[in-house]
Amino acid sequence: MAVRRVVPNVHSEAAQESREFYDLLGFEEVMNHGWIMTLASPSSPAAQISIMSSDKTAPVTPDMSIEVDDVDAAYAAMRESGAEIVHPLQNEEWGVRRFFVRDPNGQVVNVLGHR
Repeated sequence: MAVRRVVPNVHSEAAQESREFYDLLGFEEVMNHGWIMTLASPSSPAAQISIMSSDKTAPVTPDMSIEVDDVDAAYAAMRESGAEIVHPLQNEEWGVRRFFVRDPNGQVVNVLGHR
């Protein structure tokens, strides 16, 4: 399994202000679903940050997202390890397959793959 990118998720009710702030550091909006907005560096597109008011289908807002090339293998590995699955593996309408897991520090990680 390979990691494609890691994105911090910032819980915020100030999306516009956050976009303006990170614009000053060279980020540009690359995705906006209303409840989540992703900003990326034009010169290094994998350098990203997401601003999220709340998660559309999950009970919690994740602290970070990790995109992997095989989300089913990641899910199996986490279940086998006994890690706490916070949100079950499922396909989302916006084109990702994902689950949430809690890391040993209590952080909620959104593990996803694009379909």
